[in-house]
Amino acid sequence: MDMVRDILDKQVIDREQVKIGKVDGLVAELRPGKPPRIVAIELGSIALARRLGARPGGWMAKLSARLGGKRHGEPHRIAWNKVREIGIDIEFDIDVRETTIFDWQNWLRDHLVGRIPGAG
Repeated sequence: MDMVRDILDKQVIDREQVKIGKVDGLVAELRPGKPPRIVAIELGSIALARRLGARPGGWMAKLSARLGGKRHGEPHRIAWNKVREIGIDIEFDIDVRETTIFDWQNWLRDHLVGRIPGAG
């Protein structure tokens, strides 16, 4: 399997079939004398910005931490051992409601969209 071609940019879904986002990065463990092993995927704007280089990734991490607090200064990671199935989408054995992945969307819904007349 060509991990970059077959995994990067695929849709990620949780165990309830909720679309979480797309794979924006891969985290590999380097092992002496053995091939690298994928240990996690990364999602979100920080991981996506890192694909453009260290400087854009650093800017996005600082902006995210400034807007959302220190815990949002890193990309969202999902452990590779949580993979249930790889097909058109990648299904993980997680419940997105138990993560911080949708924090920004929830904040926008509660503080901005919810205040627009007729949007509720």
